[in-house]
Amino acid sequence: MTQKARRDPKLTAKGERTRQRIVEAAAELMFRNGVADTSLEAVKEGAGVSSSQIYHYFDDKRALVMAVIDYQTERVVGGQESMFDEFDTVDRLVKWRDVIVNHQRLLGFFGGCPLGSIGSEVAELDEHARRRVAASFDRWEGGIRRGLTTMRQRGDLRGDPDDLALAMLAALQGGLLLMQVKRSTRPLEKALDTMIEHISSLCGAG
Repeated sequence: MTQKARRDPKLTAKGERTRQRIVEAAAELMFRNGVADTSLEAVKEGAGVSSSQIYHYFDDKRALVMAVIDYQTERVVGGQESMFDEFDTVDRLVKWRDVIVNHQRLLGFFGGCPLGSIGSEVAELDEHARRRVAASFDRWEGGIRRGLTTMRQRGDLRGDPDDLALAMLAALQGGLLLMQVKRSTRPLEKALDTMIEHISSLCGAG
């Protein structure tokens, strides 16, 4: 899943690369160890930068966490948006499901959802970070909703795209969590398959 480039106009190309390296190192550490157990010292070592470089780009750890949320949003949600643009048939829902499941197999069932993991940590500790993650999930839900809305407008779908998109995202997140704990994609597959079967049942003559 690719990440969309995001440049700060105040930074030189070299500065942007350094900042990106810091964010990527922090994202990897926070994904593997959690936000609380990721120190700026560990990020410094992981990115191969000095403390002064970290503080040049980020006022504190909280600012770095916000940047990591944005990074993971572009990586996870942004990486799926080309599929969302064609998310208007049951067959394409199945194709998206297969991409998600196969990607998790490649990861060895490790870590669950990067956005879900960081969201569960910050939700009760940092209201601003919670809202940032919530906005990321809104974007994800909106991508799913677009295709379902097209199906509805075309007359192929009888259900409410808003409710179905929310339920699909909830199934995805729950499936990713159970997959992580059980070390098997089966919960993820069953959660997504059940939602797709439900959507399929709402398509066609009724």
